Formats: sequence, C-alpha cells, structure tokens
Amino acid sequence: MEVKTSLLDNMIGVGDMVLIEPLSEDTFIENLKKRFDHSEIYTYIGSVVISMNPYKSLPIYTAEKVEEYRNRNFYELSPHIYALADEAYRSLRDQDKDQCILITGESGAGKTEASKFVMSYVAAVCGKGQEVNKVKEQLLQSNPVLEAFGNAKTVRNDNSSRFGKYMDIEFDFKGDPLGGVISNYLLEKSRVVKQPRGERNFHIFYQLLSGASDDTLKKLKLDRDFSKYNYLSLDSATVNGLDDAASFRTVRNAMQIVGFMEDEVQSILELVAAVLKLGNIEFKPESRCNGFDESRIKDKNDLKEMCELLGIEQSVLERAFSFRTVEAKMEKVSTSLNVAQAYYARDALAKNLYSRLFSWLVTRINESIKAQTKTHKKVMGVLDIYGFEIFEDNSFEQFIINYCNEKLQQIFIELTLREEQEEYIREGIEWTNIEYFNNAIICDLIENNKNGILAMLDEECLRPGTVTDETFLDKLNTVCAEHQHFESRQSKNSKFLTDHSLPHNCFRIQHYAGKVLYRVEGFVDKNNDLLYRDLSQAMYKANHSLIKILFPEGNPAKVNLKRPPTAGFQFRASVGTLMKNLLTKNPNYIRCIKPNDEKAAHIFTDSLVCHQARYLGLMENVRVRRAGYAFRQPYEPCLERYKMLCKQTWPHWKGPARKGVEVLLKNLQVPAEEFAYGRSKIFIRNPRTLFFLEEKRRQCLGDLATLIQKIYRGWKCRTHFLLLKKSQVVVAAWYRRFAQQKKYQNIRSSALVVQSFIRGWKARKLLRELKHKKRCEEAVTTISAYWHGTQARWELRRLKEEARNKHAVSVIWAAWLGTKARRELKRLKEEARRKHAVAVIWAYWLGLKVRREYRKFFRANAGKKIYDFTIQRIMQKYFMGLKKTMPSMSPVDKSWPARPYCFLDGMHQELRRIFHLWRCKKYRSQFTEEKKATYEEKLAASELFKDKKALYPSSVGQPFKGDYVEITKNPKYQKLNSLVEDKVLLADVVSKINRANGKGAPRIFLLTKKSFVLADQKTGQVKASVPLLDLSSVSVSTQSDGFFALKLKEV
Repeated sequence: MEVKTSLLDNMIGVGDMVLIEPLSEDTFIENLKKRFDHSEIYTYIGSVVISMNPYKSLPIYTAEKVEEYRNRNFYELSPHIYALADEAYRSLRDQDKDQCILITGESGAGKTEASKFVMSYVAAVCGKGQEVNKVKEQLLQSNPVLEAFGNAKTVRNDNSSRFGKYMDIEFDFKGDPLGGVISNYLLEKSRVVKQPRGERNFHIFYQLLSGASDDTLKKLKLDRDFSKYNYLSLDSATVNGLDDAASFRTVRNAMQIVGFMEDEVQSILELVAAVLKLGNIEFKPESRCNGFDESRIKDKNDLKEMCELLGIEQSVLERAFSFRTVEAKMEKVSTSLNVAQAYYARDALAKNLYSRLFSWLVTRINESIKAQTKTHKKVMGVLDIYGFEIFEDNSFEQFIINYCNEKLQQIFIELTLREEQEEYIREGIEWTNIEYFNNAIICDLIENNKNGILAMLDEECLRPGTVTDETFLDKLNTVCAEHQHFESRQSKNSKFLTDHSLPHNCFRIQHYAGKVLYRVEGFVDKNNDLLYRDLSQAMYKANHSLIKILFPEGNPAKVNLKRPPTAGFQFRASVGTLMKNLLTKNPNYIRCIKPNDEKAAHIFTDSLVCHQARYLGLMENVRVRRAGYAFRQPYEPCLERYKMLCKQTWPHWKGPARKGVEVLLKNLQVPAEEFAYGRSKIFIRNPRTLFFLEEKRRQCLGDLATLIQKIYRGWKCRTHFLLLKKSQVVVAAWYRRFAQQKKYQNIRSSALVVQSFIRGWKARKLLRELKHKKRCEEAVTTISAYWHGTQARWELRRLKEEARNKHAVSVIWAAWLGTKARRELKRLKEEARRKHAVAVIWAYWLGLKVRREYRKFFRANAGKKIYDFTIQRIMQKYFMGLKKTMPSMSPVDKSWPARPYCFLDGMHQELRRIFHLWRCKKYRSQFTEEKKATYEEKLAASELFKDKKALYPSSVGQPFKGDYVEITKNPKYQKLNSLVEDKVLLADVVSKINRANGKGAPRIFLLTKKSFVLADQKTGQVKASVPLLDLSSVSVSTQSDGFFALKLKEV
C-alpha cells in the first residue's frame, strides 16, 4: 500500500482550501464535491477541518488508521479528523496547553459522530492500565445515556442532539485521562409535549416501551403500544435502522458502567413512565355558580397510576391541576384554572419534570466521571452544540440557538486572527491588518443589557399588566427600529411596509449566516418557563427518592416569592460562561456539512452545501488565512521535500536547513515577493508558487526514477551474471558427484536383486516340503473324523427306534383310559339329570299346592308387590355388599367388586364410572396452585418423553423446580441475575461439550421467554446469549444419558 508523506501527494482536488486557485465560491464547492465523490470527506482550511457527512460507513476509522496518524505532523498525511485530534492531544500533553475542540454544523451534519471519533481517538492513543481504562470506558459510555435522554428523530436527522453538550476531559501530566465534567445547554423540552410532523419524542420513551421486560413494564404500569400515549407521535414511531429494544439494553449497560445503582435506574424509569402517564391526563370544563368555568379531570386512572409511581397523594396533585395559589406579601389568593390553563399546567409540569431529570442525569454522570485527585490537571474540551438553524417556522428556540452560534462565530474569527497574528510575530513576519466582517454588532443587538432583544424580552416578562407576544414585538419595533440588522413590518423603515414576505407578527434579523425570520408567538411563554408553585409543592410532597431533589423550591420551609430567572437570562449567562471558558483554551475547529436532505450516500446538493458554507463563514475563513501568506512550512521538511530541485542541495545538504532553502529558492529563481523567511518556517504568499514547486518536484521525481531504474537494472544484470558463473562451477561439481553415486547405486541394486532371487528359491523349496507334510497329517485326521461320525449316527438311529416303540405303547394305554373315563362321565350325567327332573317336578307341585291354598288370602296385584319387595331386598343387599367391598381412593386403582346379578350389569358399570369421577375430584381438590402447575408440567413432559426416553420413568417422581441453582438468592450470581431482564424459567448447571476435543466444561444454563444464556459456573460471567428466535430445534437421545443439543439457524 502506498504511504503518503504529505497532503500534497496524490491529491484528489485540493486537500487544503487555502491552496485553491482561483478562489471563488464556485471553485470552493466544486472542490468539496470532487473530494466527496471519491469518499474524501475531510478537507482543511489551514488548521480547520471540514467534515462532510457520507451517510455510509467508511473504512477510515480502524485501529490501523489510529496508529497511522499517531504522533504525526498535522499536514503530513491526507486530511482526517484524527489529525486534528492528535494535534490537540499532543499540544495538551507535550506543551501543557489546554485545548478545546469546537464542532459546529446544522442538524444531520454529523456533529455527534465527529465528537465520538475525537473521543475514541484520544482514548486509543492515551495511556493504558486498569484505572485508566475504567475512566476511558466511563467517559465513552456517558454518550449512549445522554443520547437516549437528549436525542430524537427529526426530519433532518434520525439521531439529532436536542441539547448542547460541552465536555471537559481532564488529564494528568502524563496525558492519561483522570475524569471529565459535562455541561449541557438548552434541552429542547418543548419536544416532550409536542413534536412536529415526521419527528419523534426523545429516544428513551420508545426504547423503554420496546426493550423493557414485561415485568418491568408491569411495575411501571406501562403498555408496549405507542398509540396509548398522547405525548408520542405515531407517524414516525419506528425508524429504519434504529433498534429501540437493542438501544435500551445498551443504555442499561452504559448506566451500569458509568456507575448508576439499580435503585437509581429504577427511579429514572419511573419518572419517564410518569411523564408518559402525565400526557394521558385530560380535562373537561365544569361550570360554577359564579359563572366561571373550572377544569376537572376526565379519567382519573392515569392520574392514579402516576401518583402511585411517584408516591404522591392523588387529591393533592388533582387540586394542583385545578387551582392556582398566588402569594403576595402575607396574602394568599386561590383561583380556579380553566381547561386551557389546566392543560398548560400539565404540559409545564411534564417539561419541567423531564428537563430537571436530564439535568440531574448530567450531574450524576459528572459525579461518577469527575477526577478523584486534586493535582494540577490538563483539560481538553469538546463542544457539540446546535448548528445555525433556519426553518420555515422559527421560534424562541431557534433565536437563542442562533444567538449562541453568533457568539461562537465571533470567538472563531477573533481566535483565528489572533492565532495568525501570534504566528507572524513569533516568526518575525510583518503583520498587516485584515478586513473582515465583525458580528459584534449582531451580538450586541441580542444581548445588550439595556436595548438588547433578550433584555427587552425579560423586561416585558417581568412588568405588571397584560403581557403578550404582540406587546413584546411593539417594544422591539420601538427600540430596534433604526438598527441596520433588524427588520419588521411596523418598524420605522418604510421599505418594509410593502414587504409581503414579512408577516405582521414576525421580525427578521440579519445574522452573519443570512437573514432569519422569527415568529414572536410563544416567545413570552417560553422565556417565562413558568411552573405553578402549587405543582412544585405537590411534587415536593412525593415519597419518591428523586422528586424532592428535582423540585427543591416546593419545600414549604423555603418559600421564595422572588420570580425565578427567565430561560433567556439563564441561557445568556451559560453562554457567557462558555465563551470565557473557550477563551482560556487553544481552539481547534471542526465544521460539519450535510451534503443532502435525503440522508442518502453519494448525493451532493450544491445549493444546500453552498448555503451551509456561507453561514459557517468558510469562505471568509479562507480569505483570512490567505490575506497574508497562503502556505507555511518548517525549513527541515521543506528542504527534505524539494532538495532534489537543486544540485547544491541534492542529495545531502550539510549546512543549516534555512540556508539550504535560501539556496534552493534562489536557484529556482522564485520572485522574492512570493515568499518570506521566518525564524523556523518558510512563508509562501501565493498558491501558484507552491504548485510551481510541486510540478518541478514531480518532473524531477520522474527523472530520478529513471536514473534509479537504470542503475538498478545494471546492478541486477551484473549480479545475475556473477551468480550464473558461480552456479556453473557448483553444478559441475554436483553432477560429477551425482554420476558416481548413481553408478554405485546401480551395482549395489544388482547385487541385492541376485541375493533376493536365491533367497526366494530356497524359501519356496522349504515351503513345498512343509505343505506336503501338513496335507498328510490333515488327511489322517479327516478320515478318523468321518469314521467316528458314522458310528455316532448308527447309535443315534438305534436309540430313536427304541424311544419310538415305547411312546406308541404309552399313547395306546392313554387312549383306552380316556375312553373308559368318558363312558363313566356320561353315565353319571344321565343319572344326575334324572334326579334333577324329579326335584323340579316336586318343587312345581309344592308351589301349585301352596298357591291354591293361599290364593284366597291375596289380592289380584299381590304378585307385583312381591316382585317389588324382592327387587328392593336384592338392591339393598347389593348396596350393603358394595359398601363393604369398595376399592381404595387412589385414582389409579382399577379394581371393582364383581357383579352379583345379571340384570344389574348397566347400573354396576355406571356406579363404577361415577365412583371413579368422584374419587378423582376429591383427589384434585387436595392440589395447591403450585402442585397443579407441577402436574401440568409433568403432563407436558409425559406427552414429549413417555415411551421415548429411557430416563423418563425415573424423573416422574421429581418435581420441576426451574431455578435449581437459586440464582436470585445466591449473592455469587447477583450480577448475572441483573443482566437477565426476563423471568428465569430454568436455571441449572450443565456440562457444555466442546465440539473440537469432546471435553466438557461446567456452565450455568439460563432459559427465559426470549433467550437462553450460558454463563461460567465459578464467576457468573456470561459466555453466550442467544435469542430463542435464532434457535432452530432441540434434540435429545432416547437413552438415559441426560444429553441434549441446541441447533441454531444458519446465518
């Protein structure tokens, strides 16, 4: 692979925009497009990095790339974000200069990914060690947590940061990370209650509903269906490429690494669930006797569940949604809220609850990642904040975001000019003032303490009387009408009266990036950011571990009647603090650009890129860098690169590097006005001069390559000839040796053949003699065997004949005895038949006599009664006998008393069936729920394994426990239990067979409804986790070996 030694080698387009010739907006955009089409997404403007979002994965962030850019000069390799990160880290480590990396650009330009690449590079190149690795892992894992709670899907970006983040990473004197501090700016909390079409709420809501286990959702009283929550937009609930369930597991793991306790995670999820429940609370109007309407909650179920989650009395929160208490000095006035005010209070509570939770998260992360030592620290700051925003409908959020970008642009120009001036002075080059647009006038228009827009907005919010967005706009029209960067339909500038692109309820500001139209609707409410005191006090009464921390103003003992600071005031103060912090550090800039609005790879929209280049001030940045000298380079690398252009400096220059560069430029007849000599660098004014040197170098390299090839070919031919000559002598010697060896081997092989033939003839002769002797012995043995066999057969035939004669006599005698017995039996039967006939006739005669004697004593229907009486006695006797001979109460006992009478056959079988059913019911009534579940499991096992598995009969008597290793009780497996989110159905120790060598290793086998897990028995560390959807089949053998195999689907 070809290794570059300069960004000028094999350039695609121009790697540094300072060198572009001619300089214009068209050539600037054309150069970006050319590099983008060749997947070169990074370009320099001096020390500033332009980063284009490729919307695809590129193989330029590997460990090999990290090593390639490690400890290399900034301009030594092709443009890359790693070069800037390495330059900043080495300046911090070696020169003891605090650094800051400012990442700007609009939503979707790749700012968040750029900050991740910077942090991952710094983590890769700094020191190693257990404690250092722990700090690095915590710093890196803070990103997924903040992204889940602070990022959302927008129309421009599927993972858009909806807050500004500034992280100070602290290092020790060796350059190893000690910890960090995160500052957050302006979370877009209005997104909690309302999202534009095509956008989503914050990621955590969707991740919780998609990735949490059923038990967790049940505890939080939530349902997986997004449509059941009013605060979640449904048109973009699912996003291609985003796996919310997997992201939730990543967030849980990151929280554990950062240092969140399990009860803290549960408390955070309870607050997130409470926000969702809060959005489902709806109000209805209710008329009062005084003619005013007040609000009432329609369905109190969501309110009840929310209060149960937060530990608040339902009546307290319900009253806070219906009434508002105003305190003035020593008086309290309670007023009812109408429906609109109640909805405002609900949304204000939801926004404040979520934003305060987010601020608490940042504070909690800072506690975990802060440096533990109090020694002197070096600091590298990474700023990832909103880019300049121009939407169709711009409101208060866009106004203060663009104000922050104005301040960043101001500090960018100031620091860039200061850096240029310091380098010129350091090198002894004359400094000339550079004309540039100073946006301080725009910053003053916004932040001036008397006439600034933010000051007037605060004044309007604090003044008594009726305050609306219209009165605020009127005040702007009055105070700012003459300002050259402020436009309004009602301003004194008559040219805007006929400007129909400027509505009446809007004003326009001429920012450094262009004109932006702001709609004043909502400015006053969003700046007030008002939460009723009743709601704060209701929240403080909660029995929740976090709520009291999030709402300290609700403490009745610390009632403060002062109005809280406005959102604009707070943001202006935090931006001021940020600017002071940045001014104390050495800045490094990354300008992110989005190539298209389709979020697709290989598409470059010229107009969109041009618009971003304008409001990022990239052309102005190039002009500032080119105002003096376009290119500068230390003398040593300059001489090393161009020394072949002069005979005096080629191939080795033995004097000072500066003197060599002077000789080189004089020999090339470069005009003196095109360069200047600094103390350690050569400064070149025009890019054309640099390209002239490069063209000369390219031609000279071609000539040198030809010369090197010529010398190499001559050396190669001479070496080849000498090798052939030496080889001929060696080959001749080896051939003579080979010929003699061959002759000796032929003689030796001939002798061996003669010897082998003689030995063979002797062996065959001996074998023939042995075979003849053996055949004679076998013949004698065979004849003897045949004679003995003949004698045995004769004796057997004689014995069989004797046995046959004896058997015939026995058969004849037995037949005679049988005939005599049959005749005697026939005689006895005939005699018994005659005696029985006499008895029957005598009985009939006696019966006839009795009937004739007693007929006169009976009525006509006496026969029926006698019959019924007889049947009744028979039945009574039957049941009494059945009572004494009843079988046992075991359902498996199949015995039953014999039937005494034929006519009872049907009833006898029915009684048997009824008794068996009654006996089974009595047996089942003794079962507990646990025992029923056990028998159901045994029944399922019987259907699967009965008569199929040899081990099955011995397992019938063993109850199924499920958790055989008691994973929930054993402290040894506490960490393993926390990693498994679903309920554990089976936990047992198994022996995993290694397919390579057949050896077994003890493992803990965990089965849940979604996956199965294999963990180490000693440490509890997870070795493998496989979703059940990836399981193809389960196989067991028919033997009693306890073996089973899990087959996975092919990938």
